[in-house]
Amino acid sequence: MDLRLLFISILLGVICYSSGQQEGNECIKANVLSCGDCIQVGAKCGWCTDINFLKQGEPTSARCDELESLKKRGCDVSKVENPRGSQRTIRNKPVTNRKKGAEKLQPNDITQIQPQELKLNLRSGEPQNIKLKFKRAEDYPIDLYYLMDLSYSMKDDLENVKNLGTSLMKEMSKITSDFRIGFGSFVEKTVMPYISTTPAKLLNPCTGDQNCTSPFSYKNVLKLTSDGEQFNSLVGKQQISGNLDSPEGGFDAIMQVAVCGDHIGWRDVTRLLVFSTDAGFHFAGDGKLGGIVLPNDGKCHLENNMYTMSHYYDYPSIAHLVQKLSENNIQTIFAVTQEFQPVYKELKNLIPKSAVGTLSANSSNVIDLIIDAYNSLSSEVILENSKLPEGVTITYQSHCKNGIVNDGENGRRCSNISIGDEVSFSINITAQGCPRQGKEEVIKIKPLSFTEEVKITLNFICECDCHKQGIKNSDLCHNGNGTFECGACRCNKGRVGRQCECRKDEVSTEDLDKNCRKDNGTDICSNNGECVCGTCECKKRDNPEERYSGKFCECDNFNCDRSNNKLCGGHGRCECRVCVCDANYTGSACDCSLDTSTCLASNKQICNGRGICECGTCRCTDPKFQGPTCEICPTCPGVCTEHKECVQCRAFGTGEKKDTCERDCSYFNLIKVKDRDKLPQPVQAFPLMHCKERDANDCWFYYTYAVNNTEKEVHVVEELECPPGPDIIPIVAGVVAGIVLIGLALLLIWKLLMIIHDRREFAKFEKEKMNAKWDTTDNPIYKSPINKFQNPNYGRKAVAL
Repeated sequence: MDLRLLFISILLGVICYSSGQQEGNECIKANVLSCGDCIQVGAKCGWCTDINFLKQGEPTSARCDELESLKKRGCDVSKVENPRGSQRTIRNKPVTNRKKGAEKLQPNDITQIQPQELKLNLRSGEPQNIKLKFKRAEDYPIDLYYLMDLSYSMKDDLENVKNLGTSLMKEMSKITSDFRIGFGSFVEKTVMPYISTTPAKLLNPCTGDQNCTSPFSYKNVLKLTSDGEQFNSLVGKQQISGNLDSPEGGFDAIMQVAVCGDHIGWRDVTRLLVFSTDAGFHFAGDGKLGGIVLPNDGKCHLENNMYTMSHYYDYPSIAHLVQKLSENNIQTIFAVTQEFQPVYKELKNLIPKSAVGTLSANSSNVIDLIIDAYNSLSSEVILENSKLPEGVTITYQSHCKNGIVNDGENGRRCSNISIGDEVSFSINITAQGCPRQGKEEVIKIKPLSFTEEVKITLNFICECDCHKQGIKNSDLCHNGNGTFECGACRCNKGRVGRQCECRKDEVSTEDLDKNCRKDNGTDICSNNGECVCGTCECKKRDNPEERYSGKFCECDNFNCDRSNNKLCGGHGRCECRVCVCDANYTGSACDCSLDTSTCLASNKQICNGRGICECGTCRCTDPKFQGPTCEICPTCPGVCTEHKECVQCRAFGTGEKKDTCERDCSYFNLIKVKDRDKLPQPVQAFPLMHCKERDANDCWFYYTYAVNNTEKEVHVVEELECPPGPDIIPIVAGVVAGIVLIGLALLLIWKLLMIIHDRREFAKFEKEKMNAKWDTTDNPIYKSPINKFQNPNYGRKAVAL
């Protein structure tokens, strides 16, 4: 199992390495034939315009390579075409630093985003980074349009809205000094089958004695105005209408409010649409119930402030509404009752820059709802861009308050922005290839639901500068069969070859192939290329550093000798499978240095006069000397004395150098052994010296000193061998004599005690023996082992026969 895992790991490593090689070789793999095509491959690619750059056998596409590779191959930097992208700021008006109460400015004079216009020159694969600054201006003008459901269930709400104008004006004056308000209403399409079709019901759809207006789809009651009293007056004249189904036609009304800017009176300021209802909504497809099948066209159809095409066009879809609200920079506030909160919260998730507030049963809290929703919407900025040209990508990074940085989709937005706060965005715009043959394109970036925007003009670098100096039908391209530009021929249609010397229908013939066989052999281009127009064009390798060359592609620059796993030892270049060494290097793999500075000994002699410098390394001819410069002599006299103090301080922590041991004595490896038998013997391959030295206490220590290649090794016996001191001997002798005498005395005492004890025991035994009385009667239970038997016929006469 382990072997299988190892094999898989190795295989994956090889695949990753190969993949990395190929990914890093996009310039060569593109196989392009012109400078313009080369610079479209990627930002790393350049084109060499030097006429003599290509070696024999190399195709025109070999002029396109990575910049470093071109430099290594001998192309002068001045001959490399490598145009770079650039940017220029056209309009850069600073953001407005305006405070409430200051001089009143027109909306067009207030700037919240900087810069306003840029021009970019894009090179394929090279991102251009632009910085945008956004500042939420103080005292910024606001237009608010109140769109209300006037179905019968909103009767009590209408009474509270009648005084909304002046009250809302008063509250909004705390935010801005330039506030305008408008009013519109909606009910339902008048052709729907669920609206009563009798004339009386159509004129007064309410039941009983209720006086209601006839149903309508949408009515623009009051254009945006700064007169709150006019708002109260006109709204106070409105009447409730009726409808028999719960969903209302509010989407028709929202569409008209969004697209009828002139009728509504929208300015290029903050635009708020308050949508107030206590019911759901109809959307695209519901119009079929009334026989309406034409989709909503998203255009304005107001006549005398009434929507006149409700019977002709279906309700708009949600996506259609999102598009029009975004195009017209309108932020929507849904003021709905608690019952329909879930529905409108789902709708909010589909409409950017929208909010949902809970409307009380009689709309008494509508002002607080509007203020809260406005603060929530205005505290967030989200950047959006127009449709991008083909091949162009854009990424965002936001730098928000408190040092918060966002990337990806979140890089488009910053939240919790207060009035006067400034945030910034870093935007990368990248082109891949050359969209639409280099035609100029324009994209726009703007904060969602704001009227201000940044205009960015995109120009694409599709050709090299040398393209302009191209010579059409040049004699350098085989009698004018191509355009000579950027150091190479760009062949006319139907022509091929480095000099456009062949027609496509004669690229490969037997006569031409003969010119591609070396020494009349059988291999075409040495099996390392293709014969094109009688000339070998060598194959390309995945590794851009490796190339075939030569008239017959018989040469390469990667099959030379190696040293230390480096081609030509890293000190030369491989030309036609032979190393051409750098100065001061020689050998088949350029691994032999001719520099003798590394062989100089401390006496400035080469190899200390005791060796030969070969390839930058000393070969010592005197067997007693060794080391990098033949200066080390482990067996020479004085070696032991030379290292004594350092061995003593490192092994035993004593001696004259014990205080400077770490500084002065770290030049050898110290190895401790238990006794002298464990010390290395001089039978080893490198010279070794046995040493015996004595310290200040007359203690001997034993060690060996050797140089193993360049490593100095010292083996030392870990215990000192110290003789006994002169004052101790008599004491030891006296102690020993005393111990012996005491031992003899104790032995004699023990012997005497044992004799006395034995005599006492024997006397006791004798006494007990004499006092013993023996009983001579037979034992009553004794039974003799002897039995006597008598023959019964004993003593009788024998019977006569």
